[in-house]
Amino acid sequence: MVSAFMIDAIKDAGCISVASDISKDAVGKYLADEFVVVPQSTNSNLWEKQTNILKDYGIDFVFPSLDETLIGWANRKFFFESLGIQVIISSPETIDIFSDKWKTFCFFQNHGIPTPNTSLNQDFPLLKPVKGRGSVGVRIENESVSMEGLVSQELLKGTEYTVDVLCDSKGKPTYVVPRIRKKVVDGKSSNGQIKMHPKIDHLVRKICDKVQFYGPINLQCFELDNGDIKFIEINPRIAGGMALSFAATQNWVEVVINHFVGGVPFHAKPIQDGKCMYRYYKEIFA
Repeated sequence: MVSAFMIDAIKDAGCISVASDISKDAVGKYLADEFVVVPQSTNSNLWEKQTNILKDYGIDFVFPSLDETLIGWANRKFFFESLGIQVIISSPETIDIFSDKWKTFCFFQNHGIPTPNTSLNQDFPLLKPVKGRGSVGVRIENESVSMEGLVSQELLKGTEYTVDVLCDSKGKPTYVVPRIRKKVVDGKSSNGQIKMHPKIDHLVRKICDKVQFYGPINLQCFELDNGDIKFIEINPRIAGGMALSFAATQNWVEVVINHFVGGVPFHAKPIQDGKCMYRYYKEIFA
């Protein structure tokens, strides 16, 4: 879901889009200007090959979106910068916290951010992998199981929000765009609607005061029936549902390029509250 709208956004920003995938049959091959096959995240030669690809194709910007490789990009951010390649990613320390659900819970607790009760023991029926993405491995379990690699979490009921945030080079959030996840497929937003929410906005800015993010990120939270807000996770990367926030504001890719390379200050445009997004399948024939 990230690939299609990001490829369009990159092209609309006047840049050449180079898509990558571990499969030569990925749909991005037919949407982007250029396409390369990359090794799997577990391949021992991944970063050597990634570096060669970036050099060979003259890549200036990288927007990482695969959770399994975020820490690798973060650890090599300054190396790639020395080659003239800007990787739009937060620090390794930030990535480490928010790629781990237990560390995320501890961060929220330590900084007074409302969050559901979470445990390394099977204290709650909702089980989640400590490291995971989307809804993979998330389940309700009433029988006793091994908790190795899992956390249990209080099950929340209410309205689920994703909050898309664009942070500048100093970590200041320029855009805070809450959207309701109206339809979710495999943990990813399919349909959604922008809904501005002052309480969510306040809490997101409080989070960004406690830790520095870089570029686009998204946060997941619930508004409970009594009006309380509880945050469940932070994804320090671009996300598929951000297509709606781009449409409701402006092309964040162009903003990022102008800011992180050209030094142009962020100038937020009015957010189109209530704007909706609907997704559908489309065929490509080759």
